[in-house]
Amino acid sequence: MEATLTHRRLEGLATAIALIGLAVPTLAAAQQVEIATSVAFTEGPAVDRDGTVYFTEMVTQRIMKLTAGGVLSTFRERSNNANGLLIDPQGRLVACEGAESQRTGVRQTFKPQITRTDLRTGKMDVLADNYQGKPFVGPNDVTIDGKGRLYFTDLPGGAVYRIDGPGQLARILAAPDIQRPNGIQISPDDKQLYLIEANGAEGGARMIRAYDLRADGTVGNMRVHYNFYPGRSADGMSIDTQGNLYASAGMNQLRGTSETLDTKTGVYVISPQGKLLKFIPIAEDFITNNAFGGADMKTLYVTAGKTLYKVRTEIAGLPR
Repeated sequence: MEATLTHRRLEGLATAIALIGLAVPTLAAAQQVEIATSVAFTEGPAVDRDGTVYFTEMVTQRIMKLTAGGVLSTFRERSNNANGLLIDPQGRLVACEGAESQRTGVRQTFKPQITRTDLRTGKMDVLADNYQGKPFVGPNDVTIDGKGRLYFTDLPGGAVYRIDGPGQLARILAAPDIQRPNGIQISPDDKQLYLIEANGAEGGARMIRAYDLRADGTVGNMRVHYNFYPGRSADGMSIDTQGNLYASAGMNQLRGTSETLDTKTGVYVISPQGKLLKFIPIAEDFITNNAFGGADMKTLYVTAGKTLYKVRTEIAGLPR
């Protein structure tokens, strides 16, 4: 599949997609959205300074790599069920790994951990795999602040952690104050932390929470920034230089939860004041995450179903 479907516009893809047995997604009213590449079940994109996109493939447990020139390859086999990714300021790949999976119909158990890989040498270090001696349950998504501190969610574990450096780990949020924390982001000025709640149970929190982020990396003053209930909440999100969130949310087909179809599949652009500024529709379920990249940081890469999409934006994004 190397380089297959890369950088082709949605129009005229029917033949190419049919050759590999994939359904043709339709994107009416979103003509500028392009397919960057197509694999199986995509998640967690992150883009390095050279424009290479790294993203996870959750069915066959791989981290994929799509170069700026459109060449698709496998960066890492047996990914330990890697999900959310981040490229740190030193150009290293940070990965949330190890959530239990049943995507193949068989329950699979992995080692929950946060890893960091030097992209030049391939050397991988484990940054954290437990809190006070208790293993994580399933690290899901990760972001970074201006001081280089990492913040990550443990969705099934109902907690948010901060990594200040080697061996320096703090839990900043936990149940019952939060339910199922998913995507996480920090404002450009490092003064706000945004957290997606993705609880599909009846009455569950399906929203973006906002917190004041203090200088010491702790949070307070929680408020509801944007509410997706009763529809499907967002999964992951990115942020632009003006502080607008780009949240991948919604669904176009029911999936056996209490979530409704009120929230359509797409990217919800939400202002720092919690107002919906723009909606970018994506026809393919289930949408998962997004990240900014490109030389001007105005290309938004979106993972949904089997596909990695890309769309140009007016405002540059941040590599968080």
